[in-house]
Amino acid sequence: MQLIRLVWESLIMAVQAVTTNRLRASLSLLGITIGIFAIIAVYTVVDSLETNIRESLNSLGSDVIYIEKWPWTSEDGQDYPWWKYMNRPVATLDEFDYIKAKSKSAEHICFISAVGRRIEYKNNNVDRADIFGVSNGFQDIRSFELQRGRYFNHVEAKTGRNVVVLGSKIATELFEGANPIGKYIQLMGRKVIVIGVLEKEGKGTFDTFILDEVAILPLQYYRGFVDVRREWASPSIWVQAKKSVGVEELTFEIRQLLRAHRRIKPSEEDSFALNQTSLINNQLDQLFSVLKIAGSLIGVFSIIVGGFGIANIMFVSVKERTHIIGIQKALGAKKYFILLQFLFESLMLSIAGGAIGLMIVFLGSAAISLSSDFSMYLTLHNIMVGIIISSVIGLVSGIFPAWQGARMNPVVAINTTF
Repeated sequence: MQLIRLVWESLIMAVQAVTTNRLRASLSLLGITIGIFAIIAVYTVVDSLETNIRESLNSLGSDVIYIEKWPWTSEDGQDYPWWKYMNRPVATLDEFDYIKAKSKSAEHICFISAVGRRIEYKNNNVDRADIFGVSNGFQDIRSFELQRGRYFNHVEAKTGRNVVVLGSKIATELFEGANPIGKYIQLMGRKVIVIGVLEKEGKGTFDTFILDEVAILPLQYYRGFVDVRREWASPSIWVQAKKSVGVEELTFEIRQLLRAHRRIKPSEEDSFALNQTSLINNQLDQLFSVLKIAGSLIGVFSIIVGGFGIANIMFVSVKERTHIIGIQKALGAKKYFILLQFLFESLMLSIAGGAIGLMIVFLGSAAISLSSDFSMYLTLHNIMVGIIISSVIGLVSGIFPAWQGARMNPVVAINTTF
């Protein structure tokens, strides 16, 4: 009980010291606030960037293989040898049909081509919109929600009807809030009827993976005016694994089928890329590890500056209260009572400064999230990191001034005047 009473009295005296010297306390708070703001802001930006990127990647599916000419990352983990990939053939409809007929590990498979063209409706237009020509299976592999209307059915896909499903941003820009279902729009010199509008997905870190600025057409209709055999048409084949099949097993099977179809000799390299989101995720793990280390270094320097600021203020505080320390010691105060008194003051300053820094990060994150499509996340982990760092800096910065005060000779201290 006596220890609790002494701790409580030390805390009371620390509070009185802080409230009495408001200017000094404010200067101490400013240093640690800047330090905590710097390190937690860096962590928050890096974590938010990572979350947004991974959410964009998740829309592609972790169990999907993308057969394309160009790999997303270097296949050997070194430099990206683009000159080696230039002469590769693009994915073809023949390969799509072949894999669809032969694969035993695929749940869904689709062929997709994309070009950028203008879309018009009366006096409104959208330049460089992504126009997708997709086969059946796209809706099963790429998850999305419909805001209005419907997706084209099997008959419309097979017969190549002139129907289109629009992304939310394109529908908004063309129709300005009016209902687009049943209206005809013009793209690439042809009239197509709008049968559906996709739910808004928001701006992703990789815009290619977001369907807000996309017009989706049945592949059979799309082939009437786009040569999907050309590289500029960006042809690719998407293959999704069965629930009971791992991506590695599916990758092995697709590789063997494609090598057989393209008559690639055993000694020759693949002439295609089997892209997966895991390839990018592995690169992201390395990238964000480096960013977090760099962010930590930036934060450490800021924290050190704040810590020195608190230590200087505490040394001044000890000097100013030397006479009071002497009186307390003369009345029987123990060393740990004096020590705790200054440690609590240092802790209070540091934690309060850290809390203000965290509040600034929180308000900044909320403002960015509300004013843009980029979502900022101040996680509980980062909040705890900020509080712990503040506490440690408070202890480290206050221990030497507190120890100096606790070791004072009471006779010398009580006769000291300033």
